[in-house]
Amino acid sequence: LAGSRKQLDLALFVFSDQGLVNAMENLQQQGVNIRLLADPGFANRAFSEVLDLLGTKLPDHRCGLEAANRPWQRPLESVGTPRLASGDKLHHKLAVIDHRTVVTGSFNWSPSAAHQNDETLLVLDSPQLAEHFTTEMNRLWKGAELGITPRLQRKQERQQVRCGSGVQRS
Repeated sequence: LAGSRKQLDLALFVFSDQGLVNAMENLQQQGVNIRLLADPGFANRAFSEVLDLLGTKLPDHRCGLEAANRPWQRPLESVGTPRLASGDKLHHKLAVIDHRTVVTGSFNWSPSAAHQNDETLLVLDSPQLAEHFTTEMNRLWKGAELGITPRLQRKQERQQVRCGSGVQRS
């Protein structure tokens, strides 16, 4: 990801790796345009790094907050969830870097994928393939809910009543 200069598009089922979201914050500060779509069922979980991108946090079911959580000071406006047919999941694990490089495979963007699971990850330098994946990203982008969705807002309100602001885990 550090090679991104202008554009980074991501469509992810799971995104829970703090190191990757920290690297993306550096890209944002360098002026890279970032678009991210995450699975609606995953995006609103307490350990989802989508929350960091949105500049917010969410206590888990035990009122705990992720230990290394770093909500962005300048939230990313171009992050959200696609509208999918009932029962569908956004199961992609893909990134398109600068309309040229494609990162894809079975690899979820999570510590488990990096350290426990058997996964595949392909990095392909192909503007033609990148164009195909960008077309898919653009299809999903149409009608996507961006920012803090009503679903996430309701969940945050319920957790605020139940937990207050939460307790930082160590």
